[in-house]
Amino acid sequence: MEKRLHRSLTDRKIAGVCGGIAEYFNIDPTVVRVLWAVLSCMGGSGLLAYIIACLIMPEA
Repeated sequence: MEKRLHRSLTDRKIAGVCGGIAEYFNIDPTVVRVLWAVLSCMGGSGLLAYIIACLIMPEA
Protein backbone atom coordinates (compact mmCIF):
# COMPACT_ATOMS: atom_id res chain seq x y z
CA MET A 1 0.00 0.00 0.00
CA GLU A 2 1.36 3.37 -1.00
CA LYS A 3 1.81 5.92 1.78
CA ARG A 4 0.42 9.37 0.87
CA LEU A 5 0.47 12.66 2.70
CA HIS A 6 -3.03 14.10 3.09
CA ARG A 7 -5.14 16.15 5.49
CA SER A 8 -6.88 14.03 8.10
CA LEU A 9 -10.66 13.80 8.14
CA THR A 10 -10.88 12.21 11.59
CA ASP A 11 -8.11 13.90 13.60
CA ARG A 12 -8.57 17.58 12.86
CA LYS A 13 -8.73 20.71 14.95
CA ILE A 14 -8.70 23.32 12.19
CA ALA A 15 -8.00 21.86 8.75
CA GLY A 16 -6.47 18.44 9.50
CA VAL A 17 -2.92 19.30 8.46
CA CYS A 18 -1.26 18.28 11.74
CA GLY A 19 -3.36 15.14 11.96
CA GLY A 20 -2.40 14.18 8.41
CA ILE A 21 1.29 14.75 9.05
CA ALA A 22 1.06 12.69 12.25
CA GLU A 23 -0.66 9.84 10.39
CA TYR A 24 2.01 9.92 7.67
CA PHE A 25 4.92 9.71 10.13
CA ASN A 26 2.97 7.47 12.55
CA ILE A 27 3.45 9.77 15.57
CA ASP A 28 1.12 11.42 18.06
CA PRO A 29 -0.72 14.44 16.57
CA THR A 30 -0.13 16.40 19.77
CA VAL A 31 3.62 16.35 19.11
CA VAL A 32 3.06 17.79 15.64
CA ARG A 33 0.73 20.46 17.01
CA VAL A 34 3.23 21.50 19.70
CA LEU A 35 6.02 21.76 17.11
CA TRP A 36 3.73 23.84 14.90
CA ALA A 37 2.93 26.16 17.82
CA VAL A 38 6.65 26.61 18.56
CA LEU A 39 7.32 27.46 14.92
CA SER A 40 4.46 29.96 14.97
CA CYS A 41 5.94 31.72 17.98
CA MET A 42 9.34 31.95 16.29
CA GLY A 43 8.71 34.61 13.69
CA GLY A 44 5.38 33.32 12.39
CA SER A 45 6.89 30.80 9.96
CA GLY A 46 4.67 28.04 11.36
CA LEU A 47 1.49 29.94 10.53
CA LEU A 48 2.61 30.54 6.97
CA ALA A 49 3.65 26.89 6.58
CA TYR A 50 0.25 25.74 7.93
CA ILE A 51 -1.65 27.89 5.45
CA ILE A 52 0.48 26.66 2.54
CA ALA A 53 0.08 23.04 3.66
CA CYS A 54 -3.67 23.51 3.99
CA LEU A 55 -3.88 24.76 0.42
CA ILE A 56 -1.56 22.12 -1.08
CA MET A 57 -2.42 18.92 0.82
CA PRO A 58 -5.47 17.03 -0.47
CA GLU A 59 -8.09 15.68 1.92
CA ALA A 60 -8.08 11.96 2.64
